[in-house]
Amino acid sequence: MGLLERMRKEWFMFGIVLAIAGAKLEPSVGMNGGPLKPEITVTYIAVAIIFFNSGLSLKTEELTSALMHIKLHLFIQIFTLAFFPATIWLFLQLLSITPINGWLLKGLQTVGCMPPPVSSAVILTKAVGGNEAAAIFNSAFGSFLGIVITPLLLLLFLGSSSSVPFTSIFSQLFMTVVVPLIIGQIVRRYIKDWLERKKPPFGAVSSSVLLMIIYTTFCDTFSNPNIDLDKFSLIVIVFIIFSIQLSFMLLTFIFSTRSNSGFTPADTVAIIFCSTHKSLTLGIPMLKIVFAGHEHLSLISVPLLIYHPAQILLGSVLVPTIKSWMVSRQKGVKLMRPAV
Repeated sequence: MGLLERMRKEWFMFGIVLAIAGAKLEPSVGMNGGPLKPEITVTYIAVAIIFFNSGLSLKTEELTSALMHIKLHLFIQIFTLAFFPATIWLFLQLLSITPINGWLLKGLQTVGCMPPPVSSAVILTKAVGGNEAAAIFNSAFGSFLGIVITPLLLLLFLGSSSSVPFTSIFSQLFMTVVVPLIIGQIVRRYIKDWLERKKPPFGAVSSSVLLMIIYTTFCDTFSNPNIDLDKFSLIVIVFIIFSIQLSFMLLTFIFSTRSNSGFTPADTVAIIFCSTHKSLTLGIPMLKIVFAGHEHLSLISVPLLIYHPAQILLGSVLVPTIKSWMVSRQKGVKLMRPAV
């Protein structure tokens, strides 16, 4: 992971802490009906900016080279958008009998429903030297799939359609997610050379807007006197998130390294990161739409806010280990090939 990218992510983590602290200090500024008018500026404008920005930055023209590796793509997308949320749901049936805050458990389910991130899985795959083209394809393709599948999964597992009309959710998703994304891709076609030359700070723009969404979400929470988050639940959720992350990384490693899997060591690296990483950039705006006006929205968002830094931290720590495994496996494959 490059120095600038690492610094940006560290500042973003600091920004999340600062945003939550600021919301706690003076929640009236960013609450619904407050001076920032988040019901308009966040719900419509901020979300649209994030997805227009994603449309501009997604290099879909680079995906054709990875398109034909269908088995790899199917594995990653099915694991991410089917196996992951279903396994979390089963796990939560056990956790539901514990004293852990129920809204945090619902938040864990939302993590399982999220699509892969646009950047972190690609950056870590590249850092290891894995199949970067496959990582780019699955991050981008998963993001597009997530626009439709993630809201459906949220409604299936959490039943949020009882408080927000199904048609209203999808019409807002279409106008604030799909349309800006398509417009971003169209604009990119005309200014692609300029974008490649100037390299605008897409990550910084999305991160700044995302911090505003996080800030206003927690302003709503802290302005509600009925919400209380106990420290026990929070500590247990952090432990569970790290355990889930490690378990699923190990599981994808085992599945993709079987003798009959047909995956190369470089493919396995892309699978490990793309299958287990979840998007905060796409996730928070979607939660804001699907759970619009929900008094416990910020509690539902907490596990995703924890999962995001957890996946980057664990991924960065494991880069040297995974890289040494991949190099040794590739050397072993070369030695096994008969000399011509």
